[in-house]
Amino acid sequence: MTRALALLLVVASGAASADTLSDVRAAKTLRWGADAQGGAPYVFQDPMDPNRLVGFEVDLAQLLAKKLGVQARPVPGQWDKLLELLARGDFDVAINGLEVAEEKKRVCRLSRPYLEVPERLTIRRGDGQAPRTLEALAQRTVGTLPGSMAARIAERAQAQVKTYLGGQDEIYADLKLGRIDAVLLDAPVARYYGDIDPAFETVDADFGSVRYAVALRSDDEALAQAVDQALGELIADGSLRAIYERWGVWSPQTAALFGDTRPPSTEPAVEFERWRAAVGHLPPFLERVRTRYPQVLPLFLRGAGLTLLVSVCAMVLAIALGVTLAFSRRYGPAPVRWLAAAYIEFFRGTPLLVQLTLVYFGLPELDVRLSPFVAGVVALGLNYAAAEAENYRAGLESVARGQLEAAQVLGLSRWQTLRFVVGPQALRISIPPMTNDFIALLKDSSLVSVVTLTELTTTYTTLANSMRDHLGLGALVALLYLLLGLPFALLAQRVEAYFGRHLKRGEA
Repeated sequence: MTRALALLLVVASGAASADTLSDVRAAKTLRWGADAQGGAPYVFQDPMDPNRLVGFEVDLAQLLAKKLGVQARPVPGQWDKLLELLARGDFDVAINGLEVAEEKKRVCRLSRPYLEVPERLTIRRGDGQAPRTLEALAQRTVGTLPGSMAARIAERAQAQVKTYLGGQDEIYADLKLGRIDAVLLDAPVARYYGDIDPAFETVDADFGSVRYAVALRSDDEALAQAVDQALGELIADGSLRAIYERWGVWSPQTAALFGDTRPPSTEPAVEFERWRAAVGHLPPFLERVRTRYPQVLPLFLRGAGLTLLVSVCAMVLAIALGVTLAFSRRYGPAPVRWLAAAYIEFFRGTPLLVQLTLVYFGLPELDVRLSPFVAGVVALGLNYAAAEAENYRAGLESVARGQLEAAQVLGLSRWQTLRFVVGPQALRISIPPMTNDFIALLKDSSLVSVVTLTELTTTYTTLANSMRDHLGLGALVALLYLLLGLPFALLAQRVEAYFGRHLKRGEA
């Protein structure tokens, strides 16, 4: 889905309570949206304790909630869809490096800025051909985040912009491998991912700056005023500066923004040093197996459980609807056959991601609001029902016409013919593709991260970016997916063998 369409959906779907502040205080909880996949130092899983969410914006959200007299509760969401999720009402505010920009002001309300940082260009150390000025970026491949100020700056410089949704670590990994020429990102990102690696060099030049703000729904005036007041108090009493210095993101631009004339602190940035100690040098694989992977296993198992639950529920829906469609297309009257064929072609011919987006973000325009879990199950079930229908139709049509005529001669009714003659043979033929579909559905369930569900793939991406360990964690996740799908494949083989023996006895 294009960014323009995404912004249009935000405008169209924004039917939220105009008194969110009262709702927040009544619930005693401030729900704030963020994407932990992005990585440090904003919102990320602690590499030393992966069960803990940390980051300077985590600290900021907690201070804001405390000022409002409530507790802060993070709600996951993809970074490029946070404003859509906010408009839908999935959380009360969004806090995740959201930049002050006119395009955002058209679809949401922005608080006063809480941080201003420069843009930084990172190149490979010793690369004599690397770009070092804004003008030199022309026609060079530059990595950055989609929809960011850095991306717009690079585009204006006529660079070949390559954007990444998987996380900040992937951008710098591509730079090291020579797939891109440079990385242009905000200074906090450059410090946490570029400066800690001796393979990189940060260019000392002016590439502009960016301000961050809290995003709220356009009609949330009371909450916006409360957030602005809280930020003003946190600025005045030095709480924000203390957070930023601890995380190493305090900048001269922020000092000017706050009107803070005190000299910079000479104390080390505690959280930055802790991060560098945790990820600056990846331990050997066997050591990670002994120490780190047992820590992340509960998170992976939780993600695997959600993946399995979503997949099983979606497959049950797909099978039930697929059987109905197959019989309708095979035995129904002409109008029913046409409708079944139209359904199948629509859901086979359009992307699953578009269907999921329509179900979750589009249906609220018709006053139909589904929970993230239900939306994920419905979208996956509706999509896979089309494939299942074709599997079952192929099974039904594989039964020789002579067997149907023989059943009629024996006096069997249509239901008895389907039950005892057609059904067992069609099922045996349909089982292998149905098993393949379920295993494919297990993998496609990763798309439910769009609707704020943290399944197995999302858990892996988040942890891999925070721990900077894609290979080892990826192997662990691949094994979990294999273990999820293998029992169903074995079960399908047993069922297929059972029906095979049954048919052989009938032929004998």
